[in-house]
Amino acid sequence: MKEEKIIVPANGYLMLFLFILLFFGSIALIPLTETGWSVFGIVIALVLAFGFLMVQPNGSRVLLLFGKYVGTVKKNGFYWVNPFYTKKKISLRASNFDSERLKVNDKLGNPIMISTILVWRVQNTYKAAFDVDNYENFVRVQTDAAVRKLASMYPYDNFADEGHVEDITLRSSVNEVSEALEKEIDERLSIAGIEVLEARIGYLAYAQEIANAMLKRQQATAIVAARHKIVEGAVSMVEMAIEQLSKKNVVDLDEERKAAMVSNLMVVLCGDKDASPVLNTGTLNH
Repeated sequence: MKEEKIIVPANGYLMLFLFILLFFGSIALIPLTETGWSVFGIVIALVLAFGFLMVQPNGSRVLLLFGKYVGTVKKNGFYWVNPFYTKKKISLRASNFDSERLKVNDKLGNPIMISTILVWRVQNTYKAAFDVDNYENFVRVQTDAAVRKLASMYPYDNFADEGHVEDITLRSSVNEVSEALEKEIDERLSIAGIEVLEARIGYLAYAQEIANAMLKRQQATAIVAARHKIVEGAVSMVEMAIEQLSKKNVVDLDEERKAAMVSNLMVVLCGDKDASPVLNTGTLNH
């Protein structure tokens, strides 16, 4: 048999009643009989006691008879099975797995630290029990392998200044990366009968040796972008000022004076510090 077989054993309460009747009845008959049938009845009752089986909610028991798979009990309750069955307990509850932080290289070769949070549960008890050696360890190893593969498929972030622009990155495309990670892990764990309920990135950062350099790079990129916006706004304001002065004939400026005014306005608008004006009480030529 290569597939999971669901069975429902005999009612445990009925067999418990028969066990009590046989066990205590045989004890009561010992003084009344000189044969060994009473002792034999006690031995039979004790052997039958090994067949009692209790299954908790979201639990299961895999039954084997001398190495042969008999079936799986998934319905919770109190049962009785063949006393010679081997009963292997497998939980069907959802489990969390928080992987260790792995040091891997992203698509651009940058070393990063990454970990994942996985929610999984056993779906096929036959595969979990017999197709892999230890299904819990199998989950850990295959999850780490899937995370390493995922990290090598996408860059940590976009670097437009170097011409590296990707639609999906590990930092910004959270939903897309989580879907790809969940699909990759689900394909790997299906051999063990494991169902992946959720998979997402739990930790993501640059490795320590390049973290400071990347932080400075991000800061520089932000400063350049801010300066670009400041210059854009300053040019618009200077253009508007010259246009309004000429339109309203406030002052007649030649090209040389316009250039001086533009220079002064750009210094004032683009400077990091507040300007300290110098008042000219003379003419425009002094």
